[in-house]
Amino acid sequence: MPVRPRSCRLPGRLARPALGAEDAVRAAGDLAAAGWQVSLELRGPVGRPAVAQLTTRVAEAGLAARCEVTVPVGRADGAVVDVLAGLPVDVALAGAPGDVDPPACALPQARVVVGAGEPSAEDRCRAFAGRRVRLVATRGRGTELAFVRCLNVLMTGDGRPAVATVDPRLIAITGERAAWNGRTPDSWEYVMPWGEPTEDQRRLLAAGHAVRVLVPVAGERA
Repeated sequence: MPVRPRSCRLPGRLARPALGAEDAVRAAGDLAAAGWQVSLELRGPVGRPAVAQLTTRVAEAGLAARCEVTVPVGRADGAVVDVLAGLPVDVALAGAPGDVDPPACALPQARVVVGAGEPSAEDRCRAFAGRRVRLVATRGRGTELAFVRCLNVLMTGDGRPAVATVDPRLIAITGERAAWNGRTPDSWEYVMPWGEPTEDQRRLLAAGHAVRVLVPVAGERA
């Protein structure tokens, strides 16, 4: 029986529970002030009011330059997808390829979240290599090699890769691939789970790398 890749969510050290919108934006402000970039990651069912409220709060807090909102497209109602182009902050689209790719093609400014263990991961990375893509390391047989293949595609592309992993080996490989392709630190980023910063996270930030922290936000259907 084939081994299915596990969830694309990153494990974290002292991971924290999902926050309400107000607390999430406050946390994002604290992280941004400390030098991190942020993605507020909506969890659970999501309605249009929840997305609008969160993105508006981010913009009003002056965080739009350092904070994006991750929208789980497959769990969002149709009204959410309809308004994504008009949101005041950058968004990342997460979910199954069939849910994400159609709106992603219509929204070239949006980030696309790709799980390295997906059967179509490498093809999707190739299709979106000229834009913002978040490659997420997943668990399962053969997924490390799949991650590296996807990473090679993104690092040789013209877009801005974001690499989500807490595996020290994959973190090191990512840095090597970036160096081999002559990428400057501001042309790509690491993505880490929210929690007590690890030594690796602090080291990467101190070395001048862009490190984005995923902060979970409780979604709610309107």
